[in-house]
Formats: sequence, structure tokens, C-alpha cells
Amino acid sequence: MAKILILVGTESGNAQMVADALKPVLEQAGHTVDVSETAVAAADLVSHEVLLVVCATHGSGDIPTNILPLAETLERERPDLSGHRYGVIALGDMTYQDTFCGGGKKMDKVFELCGARRLGDRLEVDASTQPLPDEEALGWVEGWKVLV
Repeated sequence: MAKILILVGTESGNAQMVADALKPVLEQAGHTVDVSETAVAAADLVSHEVLLVVCATHGSGDIPTNILPLAETLERERPDLSGHRYGVIALGDMTYQDTFCGGGKKMDKVFELCGARRLGDRLEVDASTQPLPDEEALGWVEGWKVLV
């Protein structure tokens, strides 16, 4: 089984709520799961072969401030993450169509630039139609955990 790191990018706590809901599901599937809101460099990722990014969007499609240092470091240094697989759950609000799920989309791009291989499709949760993002994420993770 895999060692998974859930990377949380949150402003209001919704992404943390999703991560907290997913952790026991992935553990019950036999995976070892850690959760972090404070990873800032590639060195924080190396002990996990699978990464799951749960990222909210704020402002004008921005990455939350707690995970922004990681995104900026990875984009600047472009470490080789080709040995890593990852998934993305992006949280947003479709009433802001131009920036919908911008934080998660940007994190997805950063991991792609570093050579990590995405498992499955990115989940984009719309807060205007799904006020409880953990419910949608729990459905999505059932298919994702099989890919791990």
C-alpha cells in the first residue's frame, strides 16, 4: 500500500474539512496517510510517493496563503517529482467563472511542471451548488484510491 500525503490549501477551513474526511477512508483502504498544511519545499514531500492536494481558491483565483510557499518553491526550483503520483481536489465557486477552482488548478499545474504523474481526473467542487465539499470528495476518492 502507499504512503499518502494530503496537502491542504485552505483559507476558511473547507479544504481541511475535506482532508479530515478523506484520511480515514484512505487508511481503511490500507494506506498510510499524513495531512499537512505547512509543507514548503520538495523535501517535505519525499517520504510520500503519493500526494493528494486539497486546495481551496480565494481572491482572484489565488492559492491559499498557507500552501502558497510550497507552490512558489516548486514552481521556482522545479524539483524532479517524477517518482510521485498525485491527485487534486479543487474547491471553488462557479459564480466566479473566470477564476473557478483557480487555486487547485494552479497546484495541479505546478506538480505537472515538476514531472509528477496525476492519478485520475481533478475533482472540481462548486460551492454554489455543493455547500458540503467533503460529501462530493468522499464519492470521488472511492474511484481515486483504486488508482493508487
